[in-house]
Amino acid sequence: MPMNTNRQQFDEQLNTLRSALVEMGRMVEEAILNSVKSLKETDLELAQQIVNQDVAINEIEEKIDEIGTTLIATQQPVAKDLRRILVAFKISSDLERMGDLAVDIAKVVMRIGNEELVKPLVDIPRMAEIVQLMISESIQSYMEENVDLAYKMAKMDDEVDNLYSQILRELFVFMVDNPKTVNQSLQLCFVSRYLERMADHATNIGESVVYLVRGHRPDLNQ
Repeated sequence: MPMNTNRQQFDEQLNTLRSALVEMGRMVEEAILNSVKSLKETDLELAQQIVNQDVAINEIEEKIDEIGTTLIATQQPVAKDLRRILVAFKISSDLERMGDLAVDIAKVVMRIGNEELVKPLVDIPRMAEIVQLMISESIQSYMEENVDLAYKMAKMDDEVDNLYSQILRELFVFMVDNPKTVNQSLQLCFVSRYLERMADHATNIGESVVYLVRGHRPDLNQ
């Protein structure tokens, strides 16, 4: 088979893999948006939908693994082409974990049930907004092989960490001042922790992109 045909087939399959990653990122962003929305609105039905839809996120991860494995087996890529596939595996793994964390938030919503929230939610939705942007821009950095955008993850991760610390301080004060809020306050601590972990996974994607482009993996989670 002519070399050009081999290259064309490889590029077409790689584009299919990249498109699947973009779709997976979109699904995870939607899961995060809806998980925090279900928390703000104590919407138990929406929370259950997030749990149910996690199967679709897992399926697209399996699709990415299948495409990438087939590419490695049939095309035997080397150097940067191989890194593009290996990084896609790592990114899909990070996205799948973020999807699981969105499910964890939905399960918190179910545990809280129809209780009135101890305080209006401001910082948790803000954390979620930053995490969503991190996912979008980290995937964009992979598609464009944009190292500058990948390094931006570290700064955004710091914003999320600062909000996380602020939320914990506020909730601890609530628990001390009113012991009746302890259970729900702890659940909200869990939610903020899940969002903080999502930001770490998005930062991992940034590290993977730097590895793809430059051949070494920096530590952006410092």
